[in-house]
Amino acid sequence: MGFTSAQRIALTVSLFGILAFLLGVIAENKKPPYGTPIKGKDVVICKFPSDPTIAMGSVSIVALMLAAIIGHVSIFFPYKGKSVPRGALFQSTSLSVFFVIAELVSALAFAMLLWATITESHHRTSNIHHDMDTQCPTAKTGLFGGAAFLALDAALFWLVCQMLALNARADYLDEDDDKGEYGQVYAADGDGSKV
Repeated sequence: MGFTSAQRIALTVSLFGILAFLLGVIAENKKPPYGTPIKGKDVVICKFPSDPTIAMGSVSIVALMLAAIIGHVSIFFPYKGKSVPRGALFQSTSLSVFFVIAELVSALAFAMLLWATITESHHRTSNIHHDMDTQCPTAKTGLFGGAAFLALDAALFWLVCQMLALNARADYLDEDDDKGEYGQVYAADGDGSKV
């Protein structure tokens, strides 16, 4: 059984969203709380244990960006070769609201992942301090984890946007509902008894 293009796009958004989430959580768990200060003559050199935090943070950023890009594609993709004007899609208030929310959550997740990754990288490369009381800090605790959950939320919002876009497309193209015909039900049609 083959997947439709809508299902393939939804699975791809889900895959990259879950990947960004997992890598962000693992980066948070692998990040050391602080480095080891080694005192020298008028300087302190911070030595950090070898860990994959920066690499996982970077790959998590890439996965989040791919999820957001494919999320945009899921809204504007011409399914079954039929394209719909943007104005017609965004006449749906719920699609417009969820689109803005997905954009904002994606941007916030991206900013937090980028902030944590750059901060961690900066602490690793600028490890010589003239302050003899330095504690050899790392990126703030919780940034990777919080950004990971936002990345997962962003992917879920993109999936909701795709469903709403498919509904708006069906309304615009006046496509038939594959669940059958809907008829009018009158009060006299039922027996009136409660079960």
